[in-house]
Order: sequence, then structure tokens, then C-alpha cells
Amino acid sequence: MTHKKDLFAFLDKPRTDPDVFPLEIRQSEFREIYKDFTADEAATQSERCLDCGNPYCEWKCPVHNYIPNWLKLAAEGRIMEAADLCHETNSLPEVCGRICPQDRLCEMACTLQTGFGAVTIGAVERYIVDEALKQGWRPDLSHVRPQPWNVGIVGAGPAGLACADVLSRNGISATVYDRHPEIGGLLAFGIPDFKLEMKIVRRRRQVLEEAGIQFRLNCDIGTDIPARDLLNMHDAVFFGTGTYTPVDADLPGRDGGGIIPALPYLIGQTAYMYGLEMPDYPHIDLKGERVLVLGGGDTAMDCVRTAVRQDAESVHCVYRRDQENMPGSRKEVGHAFNEGVQFEFNTVPLALEHEEGKLSGLRIARTRLVADPDGGRARPEIIEGSEEVLPASAVIFAFGYRPSPPAWLEELAVETAEDGLVAIDERMPGQTSNPAIFAAGDMVRGSDLVVTAIADAREAALSMVRYLETQQPHLKRA
Repeated sequence: MTHKKDLFAFLDKPRTDPDVFPLEIRQSEFREIYKDFTADEAATQSERCLDCGNPYCEWKCPVHNYIPNWLKLAAEGRIMEAADLCHETNSLPEVCGRICPQDRLCEMACTLQTGFGAVTIGAVERYIVDEALKQGWRPDLSHVRPQPWNVGIVGAGPAGLACADVLSRNGISATVYDRHPEIGGLLAFGIPDFKLEMKIVRRRRQVLEEAGIQFRLNCDIGTDIPARDLLNMHDAVFFGTGTYTPVDADLPGRDGGGIIPALPYLIGQTAYMYGLEMPDYPHIDLKGERVLVLGGGDTAMDCVRTAVRQDAESVHCVYRRDQENMPGSRKEVGHAFNEGVQFEFNTVPLALEHEEGKLSGLRIARTRLVADPDGGRARPEIIEGSEEVLPASAVIFAFGYRPSPPAWLEELAVETAEDGLVAIDERMPGQTSNPAIFAAGDMVRGSDLVVTAIADAREAALSMVRYLETQQPHLKRA
């Protein structure tokens, strides 16, 4: 398909998002809520791009995607070329097209954002890669010269997958280890199917395996393979194990029961849907329950929208600041509103209350935001006399995650900071205190976006290439 370029398309063609499935489907089914763009819809939105001389969208993107370039190719119907360009900067573009907070990144920086509406960048990215893969797109590795080295990668989440992708494109063999039965890490288990279906992650696994990347799943490093043995098996090792320790709230009454940690809840739902044996994550069904979710980030939105689909009697999100200050994607908050979630803004939890041994409610207080005299983020201040009890039979804690460094890092001489994050040598991105070990993603940066994990891991992988090339005479497999 070809599409004639209209330099003034943004004037008479408004921003358009993909259609969503009807509300009754969205409230009851775990499927992606957006329908696919058609070729004409993708071309029309792409054509709206002004092709700015200084593309702000590109610089706001953590992986610095060549956004105007592949929008131009999409507008011209040159999908395979557009897919090649998407993959030059991003190892998981079809994932980022679905779950990146474009409203806070590339689309927010679009020149058209104020006045005309930003180009629908994320939806076009998703269309390009989905359509190219349908047509048989695969990375062209014909020019890659095989190298003698082998790298072990611990963690099949976005950081580990991005590292493996870059290494394979540089001719270096990679074996990815993960304790879960599917690749993706939190992409597969922490993000519900209504945002990212498992089939998308499984399709990416096929692409990576065809590129020569090997996966060893259901393999727990430190238990199934001693960490030191792993280091002896490979010329270098990359860690991308993420952050899994939940931020807790020391609320009175929490020992009485009724508390559900967010991540085990989400993982258990995914394992149940796909019949995966994950005994550490039992399925928690909130059908008929009065659910309160504490927190205002994307994980909290995933939890409230999951509870809606489980047919909970009521679902409330409790957040201590106002809607404007919520850290999660505004788009996700909007979907939660539309799907029937009720929001308790400017509200702090005080204590859990129980009757006859069962959770009955959450004592809360209302807050007002007070300016920080140092110019920081406004802080919530409790309004005197505003206490009340919100009825609840289940409370989900979704306050985020702290570093969870494996105990065997010390055994491998990998230093961590006081907060548990892995320390990185500034001279070579991604290199730890053990020169043969590299790391990236949340275990280095702290809980952050998928796209930042991809960006950091790709940079770390290039550091590994340089390390292997310069240290070749001293390596085990050279």
C-alpha cells in the first residue's frame, strides 16, 4: 500500500486512538482492550507527524526510537522497513507499543500535543511490529559473524531479553535462565492480559529462539544451579532479576488477615488462566468481595481492573494524593474509571478492622495537599476529624517494590548499595564490581518502566561486547 503525503494532515485529521472493545467485554474478559489499527488508520495517524527538525518525541523516549522515521515508513506502507527501524533501538517494540506510558513520554513531547493532539505513536508502533511479524518479519542476521563467547543471562524479563537480543546481533551466544515457566518476567506475570496478552510474549520468544538465543526455564539460580557454577559455565554473566520485595505498610490490625500483596495476586491470576504450575502463587478469586486497593501507580491499576474482571462486588482505589498527582498512567486511570472502579483520592489508611475474625473495613482519614517549603512534591496532611471506615473484605497492598538482591551476589563479589541496588562501574555501563558480571534494569535503577530497563540493558550488552573483545586472551572459552 502507498499513501500520498499530506504535509498539512494534522489540520484536518484529528488524533485517533484505536477503538476499544465494548465495556461489557472489558469488564469480564482478560483480553487486550484495544482493537488493532487498520492499515489506513495507521497510515493516517503516521501522516500527521510533522517530522520536526529536532524530534522531541525521540529524545523523550528512553531508548531514543527513530519515531519520525518509522512513522514516515508506516505512512508509505513500508511496514517491513519500519519494523527493521523499530528494532534498531528497541528489543521489544510491540511490548512498548502496548504498555509504555506514551502520555508521559513520546506523545507528551510531540509538537502537536498542545492544540492538535499528539500523533498516536504507541498504537502505530504496535501496528508496525504486529503486522510485520504476521507477514513473516525476522531480524536480518546474515551479516553477523559468530564469536567464540557465551554469555549467561539470569532473568527473562525485559532487561534480560534486551541484553540477549543485542548480544545475538553481535554474534555472541546467550543462554537465558529464569525460575518461571514462561519468559517475560513481570511482562508475562505482573502485567494482566487486558494490557499485554501472553501470546505476544510467546511470539517474541519464538523470534529470539530463531535468532539462536536459548532459554532454560523453571531454573532457579542458587538452587538448581549454584551461582558460582554459572559463572564458570560462561565467559560473562548478566543479571536482570528485577525488584520483587513489596513496600509494606505497618498498619494496625494487619495481622488479623484479609491482606493481599499485589504481585502474588497478579501472578496467581495469570498462572491460573494459563494452567501453569506455580505453587508459590495460588489463585486468589475476589468474586463477590468488597475490594480496596491501596496505591496509585500502574500496579494498583492492574489490581483494581483485575478485581473488576473477577466480578468483585465493589472495587475502590485508595490514594493519599489527588488524581493529578497519581504516579501511574493517566490512560490506565481513565480505563479504571470507565470499568467501574471508584476512587478515594486524598485518603490515607490508618488501620484494618475485623469482626468475628474477618476483615470488615479500613479506617481512613481524608487529606489535603500541603506545599513543600523546599520546592519538592506536595505532601498529604490529614484533615482533623475526617476519619471514617470504608467497608472491605479484601485489601490489596500496591505500594511498589524495593530491591531484592539474591543472597549469592556477595558470593560472586558483586557489590550492592545500602538500599540493595546493584552498584555499577561508571566507566563501563552495566559492569558490576566483578568485571565479568553485568547488570541492568530494576535491580540497578529501582522500580521503573519497562522501556528504561530495555534501554539500560541494551547499553550494558554493548559494554559486554567491548569487555569480551578486550579480555579475549583471558576468557575461559576463547
